[in-house]
Amino acid sequence: MARRPNKRHGEALYEAIMELKDIDECIRFFNDLCSITELSSIEQRFEVARLLSEGQVYTDIMERTGASSATISRVNRVLNYGKDGLHDVLERQKAKE
Repeated sequence: MARRPNKRHGEALYEAIMELKDIDECIRFFNDLCSITELSSIEQRFEVARLLSEGQVYTDIMERTGASSATISRVNRVLNYGKDGLHDVLERQKAKE
């Protein structure tokens, strides 16, 4: 049976992320914290989310990212029924463009 993460530990991680000063520090932090596979998965999911928010279709996203239809479906479900954290960040990035 998987253990549930300790809320206090999770909050400490998110507080640490909020302390990152620039993109270089962020890259170094996540490279130290995550395996190459974990980082690749997170980056792929974020790209899938970005493409979905632009209205791209699954087959095009699969070609562009190498993501499976299951991954695309999961990200799409989060965008539609999640807590809006991903949606909020994507909207902020669009506003900057």
